[in-house]
Amino acid sequence: MRNYFDEQLEKLNIELITMGSLCEEAISISVKALLEDDTRFIAKVEELENEIDRKEREIEGLCMRLLLQQQPVACDLRMISSAMKMISDMERIGDQASDMAEIAAFVKNEEVKSRIHIHDMADAAVKMVTDSVESFVKKDIDLAGQVIKDDDKVDELFNMVKNEIVELIASGDSNGESCIDLFMAAKYLERIGDHAVNIAERVQISFANQPK
Repeated sequence: MRNYFDEQLEKLNIELITMGSLCEEAISISVKALLEDDTRFIAKVEELENEIDRKEREIEGLCMRLLLQQQPVACDLRMISSAMKMISDMERIGDQASDMAEIAAFVKNEEVKSRIHIHDMADAAVKMVTDSVESFVKKDIDLAGQVIKDDDKVDELFNMVKNEIVELIASGDSNGESCIDLFMAAKYLERIGDHAVNIAERVQISFANQPK
């Protein structure tokens, strides 16, 4: 029975990695939609959001079966409980990537987009999501700690983007609505970083003092 349970835990890890990869792809493509003005990217992000929602339901079902059909010990209970909370954060990441893609349909000012460091912020947020999921699967509390530190970089980039937008609006040379839309996109990326921090903090709680 324990061997079967361990196999199911390994399946859980694989499913979490898959869901994390979908989130990373959704973020990257939503930024492409925003910066490259291609409506095909918007449709792709919507597809990915639906896949993320389906994966959340599948993983939730697997977690419930592990809880109900097996007899997990305390450390396993913490892991499964954390996984269920983790997929909720990843589902929200998918939602925020979708929200960002929707903004893309309204941001047409290429001059504004070229002067805002959204792409750098997206790269940093994607890395946080990747590392947070990896830290959970590998029970790596050091990597989880690095994710939490990396949030400072995302926050710093958010402040940079905010300042850039304020300067553009103040100059009167740029469309104010496009600037505000880009500010909202940056805010979604900041929130994505916060969700990655949530995952990393649960890794620290769940796997502290446990062997890897």
